[in-house]
Amino acid sequence: MVIGAGQAGLSSAYHLRASGLDFVVLDANPAPGGAWQHRWPTLRMETVHGIFDLPGLHFTPPAPEEQAADAVPAYFASFEQEFGLDVRRPVAVTAVRNGDDGRLLVESDQGTWATRALINATGTWTRPFVPRYPGQETFRGRQLHTVDYRAPEEFAGKRVVVVGGGASAAQLLVEIADVATATTWVTRRPPVFRDSAEYTEEYRLGVIAKVEARVRAGLPPGSVASVIDLPWTPQMARARDRGVLVLRPMFDRITPDGVAWRDGARVDADVIFWCTGWRPALDHLAPLRLRGPGGGIVMDGTRVVADPRIHLVGYGPSASTVGANRAGRAAVRELRALLAPAPAASTR
Repeated sequence: MVIGAGQAGLSSAYHLRASGLDFVVLDANPAPGGAWQHRWPTLRMETVHGIFDLPGLHFTPPAPEEQAADAVPAYFASFEQEFGLDVRRPVAVTAVRNGDDGRLLVESDQGTWATRALINATGTWTRPFVPRYPGQETFRGRQLHTVDYRAPEEFAGKRVVVVGGGASAAQLLVEIADVATATTWVTRRPPVFRDSAEYTEEYRLGVIAKVEARVRAGLPPGSVASVIDLPWTPQMARARDRGVLVLRPMFDRITPDGVAWRDGARVDADVIFWCTGWRPALDHLAPLRLRGPGGGIVMDGTRVVADPRIHLVGYGPSASTVGANRAGRAAVRELRALLAPAPAASTR
């Protein structure tokens, strides 16, 4: 069974189909497209890092101005149709437990399935992360996360503090600065910009290796996005020239009217915009007690070391389009070996 039909889940389903193993894909979304169908309308294909082809079907780049929330789901839908994948939706998985016969019981709002093995590809979109800071509950303005963003117009005339050093934070800061009264950009670590807007496969694989080292050690994986350099695009250059990309260190506390630093500096704000990433959506696996002492799940590739029946694809190093494709193939290869019938005993 595969849970999730984003890039990781569809890649896994493709390789399962070729393997001859029986499988079904459960997806919580109402339509094809994974998390892409929920992206904000102003995210255009020209600002997306790049979509790596799903196996067996080339992604023809659409017009640069096309919305990512339209273009990518359309590609995913054509992939499901092209390969006749059995995707059941919307099905919200609530828990996965051990059954009495060595199988896993997958409980959902549409019933319970029993499976010999599981590929989990639930991504992160449903688990937005907002860190806690002193005074956060006293803030009289609006606080929102990237997942809540729809358009820059909602920030018109506002003083906005944008928190985060990733690509989404930088892109949305630039959008908001066109309409906001003032913007302040704060991060825990200064972002690194790269001269090229292109991400080669060699660069992507280097990024994946950084995250993989954490999951092998059983630590929470962090995100692939957190170790990707930001592309130095013409849009970013124009924002720099306008003084938008002035960076301040992370504030120490939140006040009713804004944010403050230990040295006494303050910034008044109407909005705190948390562009602070996501965490893996794995709550449904909690009954299996897979997490180790380090707070993460110890992994060997895509396989959960504590339970070889379970593979996490789109988790840690495979939480990217190129990583998900490779991981789906690797997971199916291991599961074929795990589920292969035992050789018949010799009669000699």
